[in-house]
Amino acid sequence: MFLHLGGDILINQEKIIAILDLETAMRNSTSENFLNKIKEKQKINYISEKGKEKSLIIASDGNYFSPISSSTLLKRSSSAIIGEE
Repeated sequence: MFLHLGGDILINQEKIIAILDLETAMRNSTSENFLNKIKEKQKINYISEKGKEKSLIIASDGNYFSPISSSTLLKRSSSAIIGEE
């Protein structure tokens, strides 16, 4: 199944490695350093306007800043899995 990350971006759920809540991640120095390194290397696809990001999706085909909260993405992914049964 595919997960809608925001904008026009859909990603195969099997490619998702992690979904991080940015507010929570920025409270941890290790996570903050990780995010800064990804930003420096410009390895993030911005789905939303800069400053409106709520979550970081780490996938095997790239990293995405999404305007959609991690909890909403979780609900979407769970409902897609339930719909497959």
